[in-house]
Amino acid sequence: MTQDPGVIAAALTPRGKRGELDFGAAFELIDHLCAARIHGVLLFGSAGEYPAFGVEERSRLLQLAAKRCRVPMFAGVGAVSLDDSIALARAAFSAGVAGIMLPPPHFYRYPQEEIREFYLQFAAQTRDGEAVYISNTPEVTSPMDNVTLRVLLDTGRFAGIVDPGVETYSGAPYLWLAGDDSTVTRARASGARGMVSAAASAAPELLLALDCALRTGNREETARLDAMLQEFHQWTARFPHPVILKTAADARGFKMGPLSVPVSPERRRILDEFREWFRGWLPEVKKLSAHA
Repeated sequence: MTQDPGVIAAALTPRGKRGELDFGAAFELIDHLCAARIHGVLLFGSAGEYPAFGVEERSRLLQLAAKRCRVPMFAGVGAVSLDDSIALARAAFSAGVAGIMLPPPHFYRYPQEEIREFYLQFAAQTRDGEAVYISNTPEVTSPMDNVTLRVLLDTGRFAGIVDPGVETYSGAPYLWLAGDDSTVTRARASGARGMVSAAASAAPELLLALDCALRTGNREETARLDAMLQEFHQWTARFPHPVILKTAADARGFKMGPLSVPVSPERRRILDEFREWFRGWLPEVKKLSAHA
């Protein structure tokens, strides 16, 4: 699979008052992303805070969301163990997802040999035609070096890779998706054939317009839109991921529920500054929907 899947929004996961998954709010966000004409939706990526939810809870949302989502849906199947990732993958494919995205197991730091074995044993449990994407997420899991990535991709068992860097995988028989909003424009210029964007969950109009400018080779518009994206990303970098994203989504009227970890009183002032900035930034973003 080497076609360009466009913009895949890494959806946030709304929480209820007691920290449980808020299914109704999740459906509203999915509906909004589909109405914005996003090209795909990823549930339970790192922006979706997947470690906070159990296998049963995640599997249930995948089953229900797949019936509701009007664009290709992808599932993040990151977990603390190989068995849990396999169980999530089976639930996702049973729901009819377009593909799954598998990061290394979280919590502990693993050497490259164990990471390779994890992926090879996982691949041995999948069927032909099931699209499995390696998801390199060094900000939250063990980093994967280039040797490990090449060895795994060269097995032919994986459909592609989601990578936050700008290394070129173009010309290979697998799909490379840009996985970091801060480098997405440079990655696309280096050969990435699509993007998995957390910012698209809060501002899909901007990422769709940027994708359009990249596809058409409009350099001036690409530079302008990337500058807007970087301005937003600078805010996200000031807090643990995805505090700013949830604050932005909440400001747009989507129920996100309480943050997994509360913000300190000293830093709430910065969040207030962000909300004020976002209110002034958002109207220009909304105008982009007509041109995406």
